[in-house]
Amino acid sequence: MFSTLEKIKELALKRGISLQKVAEDLGYSINYLYTLKEKTPKSDRLQEIADYFNVSTDYLLGRTDNPNIAGDTVTTPDGRVVDLSNLRERIVLFDGKPLSDDDVDKIAQIIKLSLGVSDIENK
Repeated sequence: MFSTLEKIKELALKRGISLQKVAEDLGYSINYLYTLKEKTPKSDRLQEIADYFNVSTDYLLGRTDNPNIAGDTVTTPDGRVVDLSNLRERIVLFDGKPLSDDDVDKIAQIIKLSLGVSDIENK
């Protein structure tokens, strides 16, 4: 059986913080976090934890191995979050010519690959 607590431990470890710190920051008791070994958190608590770590609720629930929230952000293997949402507004010209949507999509893919994050992992 999958434990939400295991994902929280993993995320805390990546950030270099303790479970006690996570509990304090969220206003929970440490005992509450340990209850997540046996039960699923209520939706409001689940969302608070997901927001705290900037991951999807599905990731916390073990429904996906992709921690990224749907959208144009990617999480690099070292935990950095890169926002590609306004890439179309930032990259408009190359060699004085406008870029097509296809060109911008290719540039986004190149950025993701250079960060070590494949497009498949972000869907």
